[in-house]
Order: sequence, then structure tokens, then C-alpha cells
Amino acid sequence: MQEIDTLIQNYLKDLDYTPVLKMLDSINMGKKLRSKLLLNIAGKSDISFKLCAIIELIHLASLLHDDIIDDAKLRRGARSINDKFGAKNALILGDILYSKAFFELSKMDANFAQIISDAVVKLSLGELMDINLSQEFNIDEDKYLKMIYHKTAVLIEASAKCGAILAGLSENNFANYGKNLGLAFQIVDDILDIKSNESILGKPIMSDFKEGKTTLPYIYLYKKLDNVDKNILVSFFKKELDKNEILWIKEQMIEKQILEEVFDKAKTYGNNALIAIESYNNASLNEIIDNMINREF
Repeated sequence: MQEIDTLIQNYLKDLDYTPVLKMLDSINMGKKLRSKLLLNIAGKSDISFKLCAIIELIHLASLLHDDIIDDAKLRRGARSINDKFGAKNALILGDILYSKAFFELSKMDANFAQIISDAVVKLSLGELMDINLSQEFNIDEDKYLKMIYHKTAVLIEASAKCGAILAGLSENNFANYGKNLGLAFQIVDDILDIKSNESILGKPIMSDFKEGKTTLPYIYLYKKLDNVDKNILVSFFKKELDKNEILWIKEQMIEKQILEEVFDKAKTYGNNALIAIESYNNASLNEIIDNMINREF
């Protein structure tokens, strides 16, 4: 991934403003799932590396804005940019990354520009959906799945689609792969927020629920509780949970096998992704699904 990091650095060095680079140096660049996906479809080339750098800039910008909205103090085990440099700086940095990404994208084929810009519009809609859903305890699974498709899956879908175009393969098949991969990825994140621990996650467990995110495990749990316990669960929504309250939720999840049910949902999406590209016999893409489903962070 060094080529992509170098491109990102060079894009931002063009701006000739040291504070941008200083803040960028404080960002953990993460797994680069979208880049790995594109490169495993299209192979390595100048165009594919540039597309990856553009997509990573967009992804980083969305995370910066997401952390501001959630008032998150940590991102991938380190202080978030909004916590370290302030929300105003983080907001403007996100705008700079978006704008620079679109500037570089404007130099490329219009087809790529349309696919990626459409994904960014949907991603922004997903952010708005997430904010609106967080106003109250949500028990509508379809609304949640629609939100995570927009917020998480669309940019993964666009990455796969661009890779297919570069490789001369079916856009629809690989877009379907990317969409299902993205949905599975977010659902696994939902599970890890509950079952993992802070040292592995790089953030407090159950922070999603505190931030107003009624993810699939909570939706599924709510539907299996009696009325008394439903009221208890809802009373914990957006609350700083103590050890006993965390234990109560975990015990209910274990007793009703909620995480197993949610994991099956993630595996179903992962399998749908594999079916979409099974005729291509791409072992690397199969491995991405396996690693993503069975990860610990």
C-alpha cells in the first residue's frame, strides 16, 4: 500500500500548507479495504493506484466528519483528529480531502468520476440517515440496512465497479460483490463493538449504542425480549453504561444467541458476494471475504 500512501502525501503536499500534512500524519490509514479490493480486481497500474488514492482520501474525509458528529475521542486506537486538533480543524481537513479527491478525479475518465461522485452523494445521505435514526431507539431492520448500505457499502461497491471497468469485467457482478462485502463488513463491525474489547477495537466497547446507533444486535435482541426487558434495554439507549448494565446486555445477547444470529446475517451477505463473482475464480477476492468475516478488529 506504500504507493497509495505516497500518492496521498504528494496530492496534499501540492497544497503547500504544513498544518494539513501535520494532521494527516496523525491519521492511522487503516486496512485500505477499498484499495485492496480494487487492486485485486484490476491489478497494479498508474490509473488503479490513482483511483485507490482518491477513494482513500474520500474514505478518510468521511471518517473525519463521522468522528465530529459522534464526538469520538478515539479512532483506531489513537486520538481522533477532532479530539487532538479540534472539531473545526477536523471539519475543514475533511472538506480539503474531499475537494482534493474530486480535483484529482476530474482529471480521469468521466465514467470513474460519475461512479465515485454518485457514491459520495449516497455516502453523505447515509450519514444523514444515521443521524436521523439515532434520534430514537430504532427497531426497523430495513431502515438500518438501508442506512449502512449508503454509509458503508456504497464506496466499497464503487471501488469494485471501477476495478471491473479497468479490468474489462462485468460492472454489475463486481458491484454486487462490493455491495454485499460492504454490508457484511459493517455488520461484523456491529458485532465486534459488543463482543471485543477496548484494547483490540481501539475504542470503548458498546460505544455504538452510547452514540445512538441501534445496530442489528440490539434490534434482534429487542424483538426477543419480554416487555419489561424491552423497557430496560431502551432505557440504556444513549447512556454511559456501567459494568452491571454492560453485563446485563451481554448476558441477554448470550442467552438468546443474538450475536450468532447476526453473524449468520453477515455470512449470508459474504456468501452473496462470493456467488456474484464465482465464475471468475479470483482467490484473492474470496480471501478478502474470509478475512473480513472472521476478523477480530
